[in-house]
Amino acid sequence: MNVEIKKSKKPIKYEDALNLMEKRLKNLHEKKANELIWILEHDHIYTAGTSYKESEILDKSINIIKTNRGGKITYHGPGQLICYFVIDLKKRKKDIRKFITIIEKTIIDSLKLYNIQTFPDKDNIGIWYNDSSKIKKIAAIGVRISKWIAYHGFSININNDLDKYNSIIPCGIKNRGIINLKKIKNQNYKDLDKKIIENFIMNLQN
Repeated sequence: MNVEIKKSKKPIKYEDALNLMEKRLKNLHEKKANELIWILEHDHIYTAGTSYKESEILDKSINIIKTNRGGKITYHGPGQLICYFVIDLKKRKKDIRKFITIIEKTIIDSLKLYNIQTFPDKDNIGIWYNDSSKIKKIAAIGVRISKWIAYHGFSININNDLDKYNSIIPCGIKNRGIINLKKIKNQNYKDLDKKIIENFIMNLQN
């Protein structure tokens, strides 16, 4: 499986990341490039997917980038692991639900290595953690499919500023909270990106 693994040490502008993914998608479709898994971080940014509502913006002063991914409004910023990808579903089963399951399994399996138990929810996309009987989101997923190529990706909260979520209704869900890994368990997560890449590739091959 020819997948390029890319890791960016410095924060990447959201627009630059989107442009790179769309260029890679075009080249992959034309068989001029390999698939891509890209680990990065963004500076503070709010992005809105195709199904967001204006009422989900609580602080009208924030800047929001409207994007073509699925989903609603979310926040990205320092302390968050972002995994973008450009993956050709024509090489696999053309099954979008199965691909989302692969993403969910990748995140859940990776966090299990840190003794953190999380779960998906068929009604609310993302990965969730039971925090003393309060269900809170630990990872967000937003995917777009074009020419049967999947792109955009997912983000995992490690030690990001959770107060930033107070400006929005994250992913349009009012009755659940947001959490990060450091609040769940204060331990070293520096190899999480490696575990994510290993599990993602393994799950794509199965």
